[in-house]
Amino acid sequence: MLYLISAKHHEVFAGWLTDMHQLRYRVFKERLAWHVETVGDQEIDRFDEIGPAYLLYVDHAGRMRGCVRLIPTTGPYMLRDVFTNLVSPGSLPDDAKIWESSRFAVDLAGFEKGDPKVHASPTQLLFTGMIEFGLAVGLSKIVTVTDTRVERLLRRGQWPLVRLGEPQIIGSTEAVAGLLEISTAALDRVRKHAGIVHPILWKPALENEA
Repeated sequence: MLYLISAKHHEVFAGWLTDMHQLRYRVFKERLAWHVETVGDQEIDRFDEIGPAYLLYVDHAGRMRGCVRLIPTTGPYMLRDVFTNLVSPGSLPDDAKIWESSRFAVDLAGFEKGDPKVHASPTQLLFTGMIEFGLAVGLSKIVTVTDTRVERLLRRGQWPLVRLGEPQIIGSTEAVAGLLEISTAALDRVRKHAGIVHPILWKPALENEA
């Protein structure tokens, strides 16, 4: 199941957030060998301290299988504060209707057959959940920094990235920044490709969100 954990729910779901940080450690530190900030067996950075929203995919056995972080572009965010060189001059968003997604991670090794009630992959579920979240809070776009492998997954998943600059090598990653459309048409395309018929994002966490 896909859950939205907004800032006001971080304490309630502290155990799941620990699982998320451990998943990010396994993906970004161990598997991808990125130079990331860690605390023990968790990957945590300064953007986790400013009250982001998280989408968490938890399988039917209660195991953390995927995550993504969402931050408004009206305050600090990774593209503006860390990866400015990835965008063309004047392309950095500063708009309440544009949020940044970052730290997109999926536990591929542990997925196996996944949830027997859900046929879409964790990646497809997270893509769909990001659009559902965006529509629920009135976004027009999501900006992101990703690698070109995920860019290809987005394109195959019918949610193509509109680049804000040319890809650049950062460490061992070919990184690229771009914008993702938030619209009912985009949601329909992504759902159809993934075979998803109904909304998948856990609704109670959306109450009273602005």
